[in-house]
Amino acid sequence: MSIRFDDIGDRLKAFRLASGLSADEISRRIGISRTALYRFEKGDVAKVETLEKLADLLDVSIPTLMGVGVEYISSAVAFFERLRQIESTTEHIVVLAGPISFLLASDGFDQTLEVCLSESIPEEEKERDRALEQVAELMPILQKRKDTYRERRPGILNLISGAEIERFLQNGLIGKLDLPDDVKDDRRARALAEAKHLIMMMEAEPIAVQIGIIPGTLPHTSFQIFRQSDRKVLAMSPFRLGEQPNVHGGIAMITSAPEALALHQRTVQDLWCRALRGADAANFLRQLIARQST
Repeated sequence: MSIRFDDIGDRLKAFRLASGLSADEISRRIGISRTALYRFEKGDVAKVETLEKLADLLDVSIPTLMGVGVEYISSAVAFFERLRQIESTTEHIVVLAGPISFLLASDGFDQTLEVCLSESIPEEEKERDRALEQVAELMPILQKRKDTYRERRPGILNLISGAEIERFLQNGLIGKLDLPDDVKDDRRARALAEAKHLIMMMEAEPIAVQIGIIPGTLPHTSFQIFRQSDRKVLAMSPFRLGEQPNVHGGIAMITSAPEALALHQRTVQDLWCRALRGADAANFLRQLIARQST
């Protein structure tokens, strides 16, 4: 397997951002210049000894940093930065990730997201201040993802669980359940607006966007498949945006292993065959909305 030094640089940047350490601090602690660190992140070759020091400081294994086998990621900041990097050269994306695909979500969803994610951090969390800082660090990464998508317009196939959409409409766009009634009403209105945004896309059928609703449930672990010009990449993640959000704990995995890709692609094909699409999906979602209003 050939080593892609630009990928090593991308991973290095993602884990640096997740560490909370500045480039100056990392450079000082491992004895290199900040310029050298930025060169490594651009894909320049680093000595093995330097990579070992970086891996140790950033609390990541050498195999993960090198992209050998499976890339394990325990930080939402690092994971979504890796998605941003992968999406920058992706031609087609398959998304199975809750009721809302972030790249297809409305601007109204984006405006509520930071508050929603901050709410999801438990008040009792010992390192809550750092967790809230990471939410703030995550937002510009997500915005860059959205900007890149709107500029490049890769194809998207989005599979959604009808059961999850129904729960989303019931609870609203919230990070926790114990919110004041007026806030809950506002968040349900925001969830309703997002559902109507989905209906609009289903009926308009924009070029390169395919949306399918599975009436029942879907696997709880979300995954995405990215097709690039020379390879495919699979990302599996416990991190969720929007409905029952989680950006605080879990282990995500990224791999190009042929067996993992083949198994997940077969799952996608099976689900897509069962999915409601176009006008049928829009009518199904209208019925869910009508049930919530009765």
